[in-house]
Amino acid sequence: MTGSDTPPTPRLPESGEARTSLPLAPIDEPPQLRADAARNRTLLLDAASRLLAGCGAANLTMESVAAAAGVGKGTVFRRFGDRAGLLLALLDHREKQLQAAFLSGPPPLGPDAPATERLHAFGPAVLRHERDHHPLILASRTDPLRNYTVPALRLRFNHLAMLLRQARVPGDPELLAHTLLASIDTALVHHLTTERGMPLERLEEAWHHLVSRLGATV
Repeated sequence: MTGSDTPPTPRLPESGEARTSLPLAPIDEPPQLRADAARNRTLLLDAASRLLAGCGAANLTMESVAAAAGVGKGTVFRRFGDRAGLLLALLDHREKQLQAAFLSGPPPLGPDAPATERLHAFGPAVLRHERDHHPLILASRTDPLRNYTVPALRLRFNHLAMLLRQARVPGDPELLAHTLLASIDTALVHHLTTERGMPLERLEEAWHHLVSRLGATV
């Protein structure tokens, strides 16, 4: 999506957070599915998960998922749009646990902790959550612009912007939220940990330094 086709970024309320259900694929699909459509979606995702465990994200195709689920290839395309949409839907299963942790879980990540503590906790939580899913996440990134429209990433962005406001960090909270997310981007983290051999703990410490330098006071 580019130009006028890009949807506006929704904003989360600044208080009274509640966990949000965010289906990831296809992005423009209505959130509520008919019962039969929901069953078909679950059937396809179960088949895709089994294939993913056996052959890896690089070898997962729409055709193989259709065959494993016992349906026509067109059914898979209608449900997920394309291969990237299928991969994003698989990621949704993993994402729900992280969403529950930072929207309604215990402190310091959840809402019962001060905003500054939640900012410090957020980066390491994302790094640890995504550590085992790097191949799947990277395989889903076929369109750089599409990454910014994925509901789960928009939720992370809105959450960080809200915490930055609550922590009274000076500057533009939206641009700062993008900066923070960029520092723990999956592709960058994969490069640093796999190609450069950096331990994850070093990246977590860098997150803490970055949050501290932003000047959060609450």
